[in-house]
Amino acid sequence: MSGGDKLDFEIRPNSAPVSAAERAAVLAAPGFGRVMTDHMVTIRYADGKGWYDARVEPYAPIPMDPASAVFHYAQEIFEGLKAFRTADGTITMFRPEANAARFVTSARRMAMPPLPPEVFMDSLHRIIEIDRDWVPEGDEGSLYLRPFMFASEAFLGVRPASEYLYLLIASPAGAYFTGGVKPLSLWVSPDYTRAAPGGTGAAKCGGNYATSLAPQAEAIEHGCDQVIFLDAVERRYIDELGGMNVFFVYDDGTLVTPPLTGTILPGITRESIITLAREAGHPVHERLVSLDEWRSDAASGRLTEAFACGTAAVITPIGTVRSPEGEFATNGGEPGTVTMSLRQTLEDIQRGRIDDRHGWVHRVR
Repeated sequence: MSGGDKLDFEIRPNSAPVSAAERAAVLAAPGFGRVMTDHMVTIRYADGKGWYDARVEPYAPIPMDPASAVFHYAQEIFEGLKAFRTADGTITMFRPEANAARFVTSARRMAMPPLPPEVFMDSLHRIIEIDRDWVPEGDEGSLYLRPFMFASEAFLGVRPASEYLYLLIASPAGAYFTGGVKPLSLWVSPDYTRAAPGGTGAAKCGGNYATSLAPQAEAIEHGCDQVIFLDAVERRYIDELGGMNVFFVYDDGTLVTPPLTGTILPGITRESIITLAREAGHPVHERLVSLDEWRSDAASGRLTEAFACGTAAVITPIGTVRSPEGEFATNGGEPGTVTMSLRQTLEDIQRGRIDDRHGWVHRVR
């Protein structure tokens, strides 16, 4: 198919879906990423043929050749977004077009064929429509959507694969925070970095997350919730968490976030926060922030808040920061008013509680 064509999806309904009673039990306390819905989307790609064989089919294991290129050379990318059930029963997604665009960017960085955005969007609609009963009700639940693609060609030569498989699975999710939003404690990794200039830091690929697992375990060993990385060149400047972007709030109302120089994932939540903060009258600057600056400005009171953001957690305050050199806190380790106001505004837009002036909310047909 060409980039502007649409694919016809073959629909194969699950003949043995989860019962309504079992589904209700899951939706009562879904957790995150534990239970999958009844269906998945699969689309194949081959050089010279393009994208083909688009299906909505029962969720099931997929056969894999041991020589599949993804096992050996890690050509793999993914996305993450949510579907919400609003108060009037409408199902919506938040900025899925941005996820489609980032999926293309990630594919190009990993030498993979871009999935046309219109096919990406169609796949989201297809799985939500067939599994719409899995979208939780209420103010905290959502249906987490996980599109991903990997090299499926069986070969052992070092080159881009000629065959790929795109899949889309879905999982009901509950509140990310049980018992309310709690400030994160962060461990500054002294030995590990997340990404280097010229690397894959700006691509949403599994390898970036794999490299964060050892330092994340180190963070837990030091009594912290998450790891935060410094830049790979000077080992001075704040990069991002293992899976979230970072913002700083100053006493004059200014927000600062590290710039997108190729080592940081361009978060869709990050971009949305920049827009909302500026609309609320907060100047926003993208510039380098060193760990020393963070520590000294937190001590002087010039830095009043810090928070992390991403699809799963939306916005969460940062409380304490720990490193081999010691520990310090921002805002006494408590959530800040700017942080929580931005979080509330963003969630209200996502869930249809206030008007969406940006065209971010996408209604599912």
